Amino acid sequence: MKKLPWSFGLLLFIAILGCASLPVSPPGTKPVITHALINQEGGTYGSVLRIYLEANDPQGFMFRIATAVDQVGYGSYPTDWIYLKPQYQHQLIGYLQWNTFSVHASWMPEWTQMTIKVSIIDTNGNESNMVVFPFEFVSEALPETPLSPPFHQGNVPLLGYIGIDLFNPLEMEDDRDRRESIFP
Repeated sequence: MKKLPWSFGLLLFIAILGCASLPVSPPGTKPVITHALINQEGGTYGSVLRIYLEANDPQGFMFRIATAVDQVGYGSYPTDWIYLKPQYQHQLIGYLQWNTFSVHASWMPEWTQMTIKVSIIDTNGNESNMVVFPFEFVSEALPETPLSPPFHQGNVPLLGYIGIDLFNPLEMEDDRDRRESIFP
């Protein structure tokens, strides 16, 4: 029996994978975020933020959550994607968690302001309405926002972790000066 080359097996795998794609949402439909809440609008560096979402798509095509962050003094970070489990394709109530501590910043200046934008994308690439939250680093912990309906009943599941690592523009400047003094 003649053995097939490995490239044929790879092509066969890609063809099978392409046939098992997600169903495409109907044109003109998109998910809707009906309620959203952030647990605090300001906190110390390293604060754990929780963004609560309630959303639905009657057709059942919600696919992933997009989170984007704009930081004053730095700019925009790449979008973070959280893929939804199949049980959340029609309706979801849950929260995203973001630990603001970063491997790229040993500290953040007080009053560093950020804008956090969250939306949901369906299998056809249609984007839901966007919810926008301000956040500011302050020197003392601020009280958390009380949970309002539908999030106040407990047992709200974690949908995923936001994986955005912040940069401190002041530390970046220090690194640039240090590199320029070593490598003129």
